[in-house]
Amino acid sequence: MRYLAFALLMLAPLLSTAAIQKADEVVVYKSKSLMQLKRNGRVLKSYKVVFGENPRGHKVMQGDERTPEGRYTLDWKNPKSRFYRSIHISYPNAADKARARRLGVNPGGDIMIHGIKPQWKGMESYLTKMNWTDGCIAVTNREMDEIWAMVDTPTPISIYP
Repeated sequence: MRYLAFALLMLAPLLSTAAIQKADEVVVYKSKSLMQLKRNGRVLKSYKVVFGENPRGHKVMQGDERTPEGRYTLDWKNPKSRFYRSIHISYPNAADKARARRLGVNPGGDIMIHGIKPQWKGMESYLTKMNWTDGCIAVTNREMDEIWAMVDTPTPISIYP
């Protein structure tokens, strides 16, 4: 019996990771404050998300506190982000850079899906009710752990108004 318990204990991490379905696409609907992780077009998991303080419209320049709209790639992960964990969105793309050049502005960058600063832990319920980022997409830290496990890089992300 002891050996069986030991064997199950040793296999538990393998069994739990085998059950995790990986997303092959992430879709965000800004008007619904909704992010979906999908696989083969089927929704695996949905999250309520928050954005920058000025969420309407496409990001145009650094400091506008908007989240970009369009098709991008989740291209790298930062396990030591100051916002718990983060996954980078490939903004700005070539069209974003060209628009910024025409307007004579800096398009900005460093747009992420991320959690909440560890020192803000007691404020999670408050922070999930308002747009507070500088243009990123924020979730709770528990949700960020799930997303981190389900999304590998590179993965496409579509962000709709």
